[in-house]
Amino acid sequence: MPIRERNQPDPSQARARENAETMALLMVQFLLGDDERIDGFFDTSGLSPDDLRAGVTDPAFLGGVMDYLLSREDLLVVFCEEQQIDPMMPLRVRQALP
Repeated sequence: MPIRERNQPDPSQARARENAETMALLMVQFLLGDDERIDGFFDTSGLSPDDLRAGVTDPAFLGGVMDYLLSREDLLVVFCEEQQIDPMMPLRVRQALP
């Protein structure tokens, strides 16, 4: 196996981060898909729609969205059912984001 140079990113870590960001964006879409869900997110987080628009390109912000959904089991279950994924998957991929 070749040795990577010091500053070269690990491809598996980059892939894990990309998967986590994709899932977080799906979570944003899920929240936006229902007025009650997105209002609950805004009320809990103190964020505004402008903050959401500005944050969707920030990995740390996306991690915060994942944290919010992970803290809301009721929403997490619905999200996982809609996405047809194992309910443990969001927790596993969350680790790839700051």
